[in-house]
Amino acid sequence: MADPVKEGRKLNRSFGGLTLLGILLVVAGLVGLVYTGVATLTSMILFGWLLLIGGLVGLVHAIQSRGTSYFWLGVVVAALNIAAGVVVIRHPHGTAEALTMFAALLFLTGGVFRLVGSVVVRGPQFGWTLLQGAFGLLLGLLVLFDWPHSSLYVLGCFFSLALLFDGLGLIAIGVGGRRIVSMVSDRMTPGTGADGAPDVDKKRPES
Repeated sequence: MADPVKEGRKLNRSFGGLTLLGILLVVAGLVGLVYTGVATLTSMILFGWLLLIGGLVGLVHAIQSRGTSYFWLGVVVAALNIAAGVVVIRHPHGTAEALTMFAALLFLTGGVFRLVGSVVVRGPQFGWTLLQGAFGLLLGLLVLFDWPHSSLYVLGCFFSLALLFDGLGLIAIGVGGRRIVSMVSDRMTPGTGADGAPDVDKKRPES
């Protein structure tokens, strides 16, 4: 049977690692919010490398599955991923402009649909849906009117915010996990009962 003390220490180290990773992500997110241009360029380069590596891995899998009905489909998808990755890596600014335009149109259409849907349906969440639609429409218009200059900071801001919130979530999980492990370890220490109180029956001398 595993030693509860050793297992608790392992869990503490694991949750401590999550907390440290969360702190690093929060710091990276804050730095990215300050330097949005660098964050945009970094996110595009990472996106390009992910496409390139994913395409190469897909090509290897397609070659391994040659002779099957999925061979040519896998080759085509892998080739498209590799080509897109090369284009993104070689032209990160142009890719950022295209993705920013896509994001603006996405916010714009989503906001319009939410506004129209909230007015037509008038459900129990009418006010909240109306506010979401107005915010999406306003955000889409702001990004679209400032395009292509908005491509220098929009994607970097979104990327940095994602890092920030992911880091905060990991910190919360790590700190909460360490507290739970500490509470369980205290209850399982020798000389205490199941409720954490001293086990008086074991300490009572025999008559």
